[in-house]
Amino acid sequence: MAGVTVKICGLSTLPTLEATIAAGADMAGFVFFEKSPRHISLETARALGRAAQGRIAKVALTVDADNSALDAIVAALAPDVLQLHGKEAPERVAAVKARFRLPIVKAIGVATAADIEAATAYRAAADILLFDAKPALGAAVPGGAGAVFDWELLRGYSGGDWMLSGGLDPANVAEALRRTGAPAVDVSSGVESARGVKDEAKIAAFVAAARGASV
Repeated sequence: MAGVTVKICGLSTLPTLEATIAAGADMAGFVFFEKSPRHISLETARALGRAAQGRIAKVALTVDADNSALDAIVAALAPDVLQLHGKEAPERVAAVKARFRLPIVKAIGVATAADIEAATAYRAAADILLFDAKPALGAAVPGGAGAVFDWELLRGYSGGDWMLSGGLDPANVAEALRRTGAPAVDVSSGVESARGVKDEAKIAAFVAAARGASV
């Protein structure tokens, strides 16, 4: 496996953004969802977006955001990619892509093989599917909980561009890559010292482990 793409999500400070860039990650994710401990304001987004510009791909993560909210986020961050992490229907994903003309990552909650099969409905609209652990019924947030799903469900997956997420950390990402053959990985809580607090050393360790597995 060569050239795995690495995304560090939920960044909220300049030092952790700089650590992500220094570690060699490909994508920096910024969360715009008030219920998340990783949520950032538009003012913070402007500052981090300026610092990241031209140095790393910026990903704006939203959850069932309406057009006015997306307009404000895009204006503040100037993202390279939009990540839709809610219950957006395929038609909504297509509408967002048409409105902003940006690549779309659509998060898919996975508990069983049926969830992966159902994700094909998004293929026409989304550029990348991000497979994450399905949140528990009634959970306040749709991701970032550090839960792992059965990686065997994705072994040999060939349904287009995709990313693996859900419970990854520096200790298990190499195994996850070997078992799934994922072309890209996404981490948030797995590189934190406390909920919502990114750890610079863990960021570096995660990127190194993912790169080592992909050699």
